[in-house]
Amino acid sequence: MIAPRQVLVVEDEQNIRDLVCLHLGLEGYQCVPVGEGREALKLASERPFDLIVLDLMLPGIDGVTICRAIRRQGVNRSVPILMLTARREESDKVLGLDSGADDYLTKPFGLRELVARAAALLRRARAPLAADDGDSPRPLSVHGVELDPPRRAVRVRGTPVDVTRQEFSLLYLLASHPGIVFTRERLLSKVWQGQAFVTERSVDTLIKRLRRKIEEDSASPRLIVTVWGDGYKFADV
Repeated sequence: MIAPRQVLVVEDEQNIRDLVCLHLGLEGYQCVPVGEGREALKLASERPFDLIVLDLMLPGIDGVTICRAIRRQGVNRSVPILMLTARREESDKVLGLDSGADDYLTKPFGLRELVARAAALLRRARAPLAADDGDSPRPLSVHGVELDPPRRAVRVRGTPVDVTRQEFSLLYLLASHPGIVFTRERLLSKVWQGQAFVTERSVDTLIKRLRRKIEEDSASPRLIVTVWGDGYKFADV
């Protein structure tokens, strides 16, 4: 028998928390509900989850701080995170994605949409690494960046770098085709595999996160290069 997917639901409003857990539970997920930031961070550091549903505004520690802490280290640093926010401004949504969230949902939201997004994130987490052909991903070494797909390991100029599965997938796709320009639409289709809930902004945010991790100067990137009007490419060999 397959064990149910474990979901950490962090939401301070009890009625929303209960409804989220109820509907995810009806889909076979096992939820661990938490209403406060410090307890959520403690749980996320102690036990693995398959998905984290995280409210932006929380008592104790806010969702952005928790998300960044999870992404820095620990057993859940690569787990999909769905951010919930009551703010509709684009800057708040970008802040959530920039902190390491994989997707966001603005309150008030439909519970069917939440369940669909949760399922999409879990499918994406189980999907194979992005590639343009049917071959198994092979180890790469280009411009001082070493990628080991079986271990999802990255070394930059000899130093290990922690990346999420999504970050690795995007980096591998670009690095395995140095000099080739990928439009945002193509990156969406390859890395996010046609998920309906993500936009081109998600590509830009993920690129920004990767640059901070692998570039010597993320403000003047030399590895992941912007091709104005087209998209992104990895530096030519």
